[in-house]
Amino acid sequence: MTTPPSTTPPSTTSSPPTVVLLVGPEAAGLAPRLEVSGYRPQLQESGEELPAAVVLSPGSEARIPELRRRLGARPLLLGITSDSVESRSHCLEWGADDFWLPSLGTSDLLTRLRLHLGFARRQAPMPVSTLLKVADLRIDPVACQGWRGQRQLSLTAREYQLLLLLLRQKGTVVSREQILEEIWADQGGGASNVIEVYVRYLRQKLEQDGEPRLIHTVRGRGYCLSDGRPPVGPVP
Repeated sequence: MTTPPSTTPPSTTSSPPTVVLLVGPEAAGLAPRLEVSGYRPQLQESGEELPAAVVLSPGSEARIPELRRRLGARPLLLGITSDSVESRSHCLEWGADDFWLPSLGTSDLLTRLRLHLGFARRQAPMPVSTLLKVADLRIDPVACQGWRGQRQLSLTAREYQLLLLLLRQKGTVVSREQILEEIWADQGGGASNVIEVYVRYLRQKLEQDGEPRLIHTVRGRGYCLSDGRPPVGPVP
């Protein structure tokens, strides 16, 4: 008999269990295992407490836009039926932050939940009443939501954390090394163009209606979020 992989509960005795919303039959079937692993699974939103993450069954893609609007940049994990390039691309195209494989049971899902929730906890806490702003961009770090003017931004968890990092240091240049350390610390992104890819995603969403550019590239230095040109260095 195979011994199930050990899991570290995401909470301690002094803090409440982490709430995870389960959408669809395959996800709902994992509720007992998630509860044993220290989570508090929900099959329906309570309205009193927002979930820290959402796990969706295969075929639940159509729920993602609605969940993103209501829950902001909390991690959304979509189940896929096969670990193929096509399935992964399909998952990300719908706006999920990651995928999980029901065929692997709970071990794959628990690993991915720990990764995404641990990544979110590494970010410094913000005061409850603080809205971060530059020009017509606003970020609510409590609700994990953002707006450009009157338009709500549909951001994945990784996009949101990158934008939040740049916004916290608005007007200054944030180096690639700092971004990799704070946003991709566990995934070794230094050998790829992962930063450029996510900056491109953010620019597309921030400039969707022709708004002025806010995220600027400073050649040889990094990136700067500012209303107008960055303080130093040329902008491509």
